[in-house]
Amino acid sequence: MTRAQLKSMAKAQIKGNIGILFVIAIVTTVITGVPLANLILVPALGLGLVKIYLNMTNGQKPKVGDLFSGLDQVGRAWWLSFLIGFFTSLWSMLFVIPGIVKGLSYSMAYYVLADHPEMTARQALNESKRITQGHKGELFVLNLSFLGWQILACFTFGILYIWLIPYMQATVANFYRSLTAKTTVEG
Repeated sequence: MTRAQLKSMAKAQIKGNIGILFVIAIVTTVITGVPLANLILVPALGLGLVKIYLNMTNGQKPKVGDLFSGLDQVGRAWWLSFLIGFFTSLWSMLFVIPGIVKGLSYSMAYYVLADHPEMTARQALNESKRITQGHKGELFVLNLSFLGWQILACFTFGILYIWLIPYMQATVANFYRSLTAKTTVEG
């Protein structure tokens, strides 16, 4: 699927849902503002957020309660977050480029865990590496394609982020769906 197709799908998916996605972002911000909650719950809330966007790729409407759907995997989500941070840091010690490449390689791990809650954190990480094999360049360019929007959002004092963050998240969720469709056919 092309970058333009992924973005077009994302725009259609977030259309009419910006209000609820903004409320979800506010709830996340409030919860993560508490230091202890931040340390323990952020990975689980991140997993819940990924589930929201994956559900949107299936045509489901987002709900605030779905943000907490990752709490049943708080241990795995936390461990996955730790592994991603640890391995990315190790690769970054070599040079910046290997750290970026590995970060892209691990970037689909939360999506894998959200899609396959029976997996361990390590399995989700390995599956992320497998499905991004040969697609890290596409993912890098996809992320880079939002740079102009991010710069523009700074000039709006961050107001544009109300639309931009859901747009980016939905686009990445569509990229994940595209990857898993490809790897299922190829694998």
